Amino acid sequence: MIRTVEPSPHVSAPVLAAYSYCEAVTGQQARNFAYGIRLLPTPKRRAMSALYAFSRRVDDIGDGALAADVKSARLESTRALLARVREGEVDEDDTDPVAVALADTARAFPVPLGGLDELIDGVLMDVRGETYETWDDLKVYCRCVAGAIGRLSLGVFGTEPGARGAERAPEYADTLGLALQLTNILRDVREDAAGGRTYLPADDLAKFGCSTGFDGPTPPEGSDFAGLVHFEVRRARTLFAEGYRLLPLLDRRSGACVAAMAGIYRRLLDRIERDPGAVLRGRVSLPGREKAYVAVRGLSGLDARHVSRQTVRRHT
Repeated sequence: MIRTVEPSPHVSAPVLAAYSYCEAVTGQQARNFAYGIRLLPTPKRRAMSALYAFSRRVDDIGDGALAADVKSARLESTRALLARVREGEVDEDDTDPVAVALADTARAFPVPLGGLDELIDGVLMDVRGETYETWDDLKVYCRCVAGAIGRLSLGVFGTEPGARGAERAPEYADTLGLALQLTNILRDVREDAAGGRTYLPADDLAKFGCSTGFDGPTPPEGSDFAGLVHFEVRRARTLFAEGYRLLPLLDRRSGACVAAMAGIYRRLLDRIERDPGAVLRGRVSLPGREKAYVAVRGLSGLDARHVSRQTVRRHT
C-alpha cells in the first residue's frame, strides 16, 4: 500500500517562494492539469506543481529549437540536477526554485523520483526522432512520458488505508497515464506532424492508408482517417477503463483531482470520436464551463462510485 506522508505545516519563506513559482508555471502552461490539482489540499497541490514544473522544463528542452546534441546535453544536465535532489544536496536557498520545490516535495512525500529519469529517457527518444512500428513500441514511450507521471503523482496522493487492491494502484496510475498520452497524441497529430514527429504506430497508419502522414487540414487522399481515429479511440477507452480503477483507492480529494484531469481528456476523446477530422483542422479543446462540470462530478465522487460498482460486479 502507498500511503501519503503529510508534510510539516511549517514551510519556510524560500520554499514557499519556490512553490509559488512552480504554481505560476503550472497555471500558465498546463490549464487542464492546473484545473485538476486545484481540488487538492494545499500541500499536495504544491507538490504536484513542483512535479509539473520539473517535467515542463524537461519537455521544453525536447520541444525547443536547439540542435539535437545541445538538447541531449541539457537533458543530461537536468538529470544531474535530479540526482542532486535525490541525494538531498539541494538547500532551500538554492537559486533554482524548481529544484528547491522538488527537493521539499521529495522530503515530504514518498515520490519515486526515478519516474523523472524515465521522463528524461522519453524526451531523449523524441530528440533522437524515434518512430514506433507497433503499439507495443509506442507503449514504451508512453510509459516514460506519461505512465511515469502517473506513478509520481500517486506518491503524492497515496492510497486509502485498507483499500482493497491498493497494491495495484501503481499499475492503474501507469495505465491511466497511457490513456491520457494516447489522447494527447490523437489531439496533436497535425501539430506533431508539422514538427516532424509521428507517434501513431506505423502498422496502424499503414492499415488505414495514412502512411504518408498529416501535413494539412484534410486526411491523406484515399485513406480511412476516421477509421484510424476510431481504432485509436477504442484503444484509449480500454486504457481509461482500466486506469479508472485507481479512483476508489484514493481519498476523496485526490480521487476528485484524478477524475477531473482524466475526465477532461475523456471528453476530448468524445469530441475527437464525433469529428475525427477536427484534429487536422485545429486544436480540440473544452470550454471552461465543461471543465467545471467535470471537476464537480469528480468532487462528488460519481466517477469513483461508478468504478467501484463495476469492480464489485466483476467479482460477483
